[in-house]
Amino acid sequence: MTLEGKVALVAGATRGAGRGIAVELGAAGATVYVTGRTTRTQQSPYGRPETIEETAELVTAQGGKGIAVQVDHLIADDVRGLVERIRAEQGRLDVLVNDLWGGEKLFEWNKPVWDHDLENGLRLLRLAIDTHLITAHHALPLMIERPGGLHVEVTDGTAEYNADHYRLSPFYDLAKVAATRMAWAHAKDLAPHGATSVSLTPGWLRSEMMLEAFGVSEANWRDATAKVPHFVISETPRFVGRAVAALAADPERSRWNGQSLSSGGLAQVYGFTDLDGSRPDAWRYVPEVQDAGKPADATGYR
Repeated sequence: MTLEGKVALVAGATRGAGRGIAVELGAAGATVYVTGRTTRTQQSPYGRPETIEETAELVTAQGGKGIAVQVDHLIADDVRGLVERIRAEQGRLDVLVNDLWGGEKLFEWNKPVWDHDLENGLRLLRLAIDTHLITAHHALPLMIERPGGLHVEVTDGTAEYNADHYRLSPFYDLAKVAATRMAWAHAKDLAPHGATSVSLTPGWLRSEMMLEAFGVSEANWRDATAKVPHFVISETPRFVGRAVAALAADPERSRWNGQSLSSGGLAQVYGFTDLDGSRPDAWRYVPEVQDAGKPADATGYR
């Protein structure tokens, strides 16, 4: 599996799934533009230590070429400038991954719309929906100049799961369902150009923020299962990254056009594993986890 000569844009690659996806695209040989708001000299409202420069360096260390660009994807002119830069430097775009989010500190658990902070909820929707549409508007025209492009909308939950499970609040619920629908809609527009669009969800993601919340590191993450046994179904951000790399390298990827996919499901098809050699499939077990008494949607999948 090689992506040498391919150019990817991972929008929202500072940490978590976006970082894992960028690194695995780099491991397959791609040139990867990684964007986000946090740099070594300027932080986003998250106040987190991870930076886009670190992500770019990880991409390069894996054999690809990482290029960090600070972008606020709510600012259309900034996104336009990013795509113009990619066109000038590379002349092509083969993979677009919309992993833009930024809502962890904005949603409230299990609150109806009238009790949820309205300003935070609307801000969450802008970060989760507007950014994706703005980026697609500017980046997809470059991608379709060559047939075979891949567009990925990263979300939380498969279409099947989200169809009959209430996701925390009306704002969070709408944000996660919207990404899947956007991928489906883009698939209709991209198909005539020989390009593919999918939505993709990781499972229970051991992101930097999730590990911190459990008081563990990647090296000793299993210690958290003493308190939360179901954490055993979790996965590293690199696992969903390998899912994207497998899709990008598949010459028959158009068979997935418009579909809702998961990292665990694609691992069964393509045969990749997580870093430890395991092949977690979290969404296969989520209903059982909830039936065992775990609070609904308390698993922090993204």
